[in-house]
Amino acid sequence: MTMRSDSFPRRHARTQRFTLGAPRSFTVSPDGSRVVFLRSSSGTDRTNALWVLDVENGRERLAADPGALLGGATENLPPEERARRERSREGGAGIVGYATDTAVELASFALSGRLFTAELRAGTARELTVPGPVVDPRPSPDGRHVAYVAQGALRVVGAEDEGERALAEPESANVTYGLAEFIAAEEMDRSRGFWWSPDSDRLLVARVDDTPVQRWWISDPARPERDPLHVPYPAAGTDNVDVRLFVIGLDGVRTEVSWDRRRYPYLARVHWSEAGAPLLLVQARDQRSQLFLAVDPESGTTRLVHADEDPIWLDLFPGMPCWSPSGQLVRIADEGGARVLAVGERPLTGPQLHIRAVLDVTADDVLVSASAGEAALSGDGSPEIGEVHVYRVNELGLERMSREPGVHSAVRSGGVTVLVSAVPDRPGPVVQVLRDGKQVAVIPSYAEDPGLSPRVTLALGGARKIPCAVLMPTDYHGDTPLPVLLDPYGGPHAARVLAAHNAHLTSQWFADQGFAVVVADGRGTPGRSPAWEKAVRDDLAEVVLQDQVDALQALAADFPLDLGRVAIRGWSFGGYLAALAVLRRPDVFHAAVVGAPVTDLRLYDTHYMERYLGHPGEQPEVYRRNSLFDDAGLVDAAEPHRPMMIIHGLADDNVVVAHSLRLSSALLAAGRPHEVLPLSGVTHMTPQETVAENLLWFQLDFLRRSLGLEAGPEAGLENRTNEHEPR
Repeated sequence: MTMRSDSFPRRHARTQRFTLGAPRSFTVSPDGSRVVFLRSSSGTDRTNALWVLDVENGRERLAADPGALLGGATENLPPEERARRERSREGGAGIVGYATDTAVELASFALSGRLFTAELRAGTARELTVPGPVVDPRPSPDGRHVAYVAQGALRVVGAEDEGERALAEPESANVTYGLAEFIAAEEMDRSRGFWWSPDSDRLLVARVDDTPVQRWWISDPARPERDPLHVPYPAAGTDNVDVRLFVIGLDGVRTEVSWDRRRYPYLARVHWSEAGAPLLLVQARDQRSQLFLAVDPESGTTRLVHADEDPIWLDLFPGMPCWSPSGQLVRIADEGGARVLAVGERPLTGPQLHIRAVLDVTADDVLVSASAGEAALSGDGSPEIGEVHVYRVNELGLERMSREPGVHSAVRSGGVTVLVSAVPDRPGPVVQVLRDGKQVAVIPSYAEDPGLSPRVTLALGGARKIPCAVLMPTDYHGDTPLPVLLDPYGGPHAARVLAAHNAHLTSQWFADQGFAVVVADGRGTPGRSPAWEKAVRDDLAEVVLQDQVDALQALAADFPLDLGRVAIRGWSFGGYLAALAVLRRPDVFHAAVVGAPVTDLRLYDTHYMERYLGHPGEQPEVYRRNSLFDDAGLVDAAEPHRPMMIIHGLADDNVVVAHSLRLSSALLAAGRPHEVLPLSGVTHMTPQETVAENLLWFQLDFLRRSLGLEAGPEAGLENRTNEHEPR
């Protein structure tokens, strides 16, 4: 029997997890008349086009069509653009990012390494003839120029295609101007390397020199004729890139910005608006201290606006720091055991909210996204589990803008708010355009319907009230215990327990194959309190694993879970957690799917790893006990042996395949059987359709074999056609 062409794994892969066709990347004009956004034409179309919604009449206009602009030619991405997309986990095609002038009348974007602009009122687009390949083009605030990066140089061209020139050119092959370095894009959520002045006469430009950074070779053993990539990778304890910042005028005059780069080497944030001087956030390497600095663009000198210290670490947040229109510093801070919004030196929120991001700042209020704080969590079945809402905050109090339970975010300008909502009972995002809080338009999504609805129960598990999601088979009725599949991420910066429909689709598919699926966000995951997130300092392994065990055992009192047949699957940090589970707690876990795991923590990057475990030269024992193995072999592995499938992309430049290969060697040396599935040409993402599809089937087959389960009606690799074998 061959599998149906409309099986969930096939559709899940073809639609990139049902995200294709959904509108995204919204910009609202300052007069509130236009909303600009990206969207592809269908739920299976990867190519995004640029669209404009006229708010007054609710009509959409196509502003830029990649197919027409490229004349039907296939995209050819430069290496710098491929790297940017890998860092942002971007799997789409066409226009995947754009920037606008202040009036939101001119947009710029790159296609196939070429520079294009779009007149958003007229609905016309054209190519500018400039040296390429072009990366990250951005119009000046007045719309008269476009700056961009090509071959490591920052260049500028007039919006009418005149006066093209270089403003800063690299002094060597190891230097770039205007691009974010690896750890800024991967770990700091800073994807750009230059910023226009509000007056459009100069720019702040990052100069990155990666000469100090060790080089790694990333090759594809399945393609021995191809040259390997020579990648600078700042592993924990090793040297970082050297980052400097310059004010560069359109006339070419250059002034270096000065701060104590030796003490504060991380340039984490840059903000430049009409509300005040250029604003920097710089961090110490140990991330326990940071400075907010105002820059004098004439001299390059800086003055201290605010300083933060924390004995554990300081987090970075979207949208901050920035100035309020009155010139006060807007920031998110950990104060009084809570994550609060502060304007000036005054906190405007308390422990009831856990602030996640600053979305917009006006003279009247600050728009933020937030989840329920520790003080708001009370008892099982709390309605706030997994929810993220949008709030207006000022000195008089706060108002929640999002009404339905779910996960919400927003973009706002000119009295118009675009509210993007993912809710539990409907698939995909719902995008409402609001004026004065009232809906005036809806931006439709063309994403495909997944064809299944998660049967999910959100709960708080155990004494620590661990947020959990439990998914049962759609057709399950009764109390017969089911084999259990834990499906966590479990690490910092990514919660899996969300009050949103599409967040649980893959878990539900596994549940429908006969499992009770459990997702638990233990300590270390975001969205509750600073103490909750920082409990993993120096102890990633024990803390996150114990919370998974505690959640599982607590849920077994209320759900029909067969604790004699428990498996776990995960990717990246989740892969690390899955391997930890079967190696250190084989009394609880009986099989594991280990995807792209970080195994030797000395091999992961500086900004991430040193935040949680310190410097390996100063705390080698901390790194040893938190790693899956060290130079002496497996660390703290317990008996008995449990089945393990290790999956890794050979082209991964984030969690390099050495992690899995060295784990496999340590397992082999210890006499522990295991399976390894190498993915040729695959990075840390798996956007390739056949790979993404078959990975689900391979995992299902492995889990059934390992737990001694019979194949179900859709099961078994013997039913798969050869054309869908993974590469």
